[in-house]
Amino acid sequence: MGLVKLAAIIFTVIAVLCSSTQAQPEAKFKCSTTDVTCHSLIDYKNPNGTTLRHIQTLFNVKHLQDILGANNLPTNTTGNYSVSPNEAIKVPFPCKCNNGTGLSNHVPVYTIKAGDGLYDIATTTFAGLVKFPQIQEVNNIPDENKIIVGDKLWIPLPCSCDEVGGESVVHYGHLVESGNSVEGIADKYGTTQQVLLTLNGISDPKTLQAGQVLDVPLKACSSNVRNDSLDFPLLVANATYIYTANNCVKCKCDSSNNNILQCEPSSQFKPTKWSICPSTQCSSNLFIGNITSSDSCNSTTCDYAGYTSKNISTVLATHSTCAAATLAKTQASRESSMVQANEPQRSHSCHAYSIGFVARGSQFRLP
Repeated sequence: MGLVKLAAIIFTVIAVLCSSTQAQPEAKFKCSTTDVTCHSLIDYKNPNGTTLRHIQTLFNVKHLQDILGANNLPTNTTGNYSVSPNEAIKVPFPCKCNNGTGLSNHVPVYTIKAGDGLYDIATTTFAGLVKFPQIQEVNNIPDENKIIVGDKLWIPLPCSCDEVGGESVVHYGHLVESGNSVEGIADKYGTTQQVLLTLNGISDPKTLQAGQVLDVPLKACSSNVRNDSLDFPLLVANATYIYTANNCVKCKCDSSNNNILQCEPSSQFKPTKWSICPSTQCSSNLFIGNITSSDSCNSTTCDYAGYTSKNISTVLATHSTCAAATLAKTQASRESSMVQANEPQRSHSCHAYSIGFVARGSQFRLP
């Protein structure tokens, strides 16, 4: 009789735990923009601790510096960097809008191992960022219990490319922690409770659950990047940095600088598509990041303005530096240093993190 009671108790506990996990809402980020790609961020937590290299491999992030920039870690941080148990690491990835929903653009791709099940892959391997029925749907799997070792699965992470309040933002999938509130999350990331409620379709803030993936819009720094640049629109969120122009330019966003993108030439990493980096000059003695003049409320800077397959473009821009200027506007007297060559085919993809990903989309579909 005692064994029967014990078995009943264990069954009840398991049922409660399972129902609790399933009760967490499936993350579906609204993305009304048609056929647009952008970059997004999402939290990842490993309960046992891990390394940046493991996270890079799991999420198919080609360059480690993209993860470093998303988390504002020193550029000399190595892949062996230890991540503490349940420490949140922001992972950058490309996003695509389709049918009103945003999903990661056919990445990450996960190879099925012996003993794997869709539920375990969703809940354990990818820490509940997706639900197993989502994986089953986008990979056209008729029976969740019949998956083949060695097959590859697209893991559809939630994301968005939509503007919020008429402004371009970086959408961040924030993993809600126990004790969090909508208002507290809004305050931490520089938005409002109402924006988060509307964006996530939440009618009552008290229904927020630990483990839920919340769409949080991060303000992006303003820039002078041209609309024909291969990295347009270059959206860099506050307290992050990126390498762009084939690793030849480093740009960072800092709210203390009136949310104006700050860029400079970079030689830390080898250029990805050039043997050497093209010129980053505005004039004979000014390079990207150099300030030519300033007064109490304005400064004129050599700004990064984008790149093509052959050149890097620059522009002299006057920025408001007064503390009262919450939205810094630039008045650019364009002095392009870019010599026009054969114009490359324009890319409509927004790779603000200059990330290379595994491309295996032929066997997948967007729902």
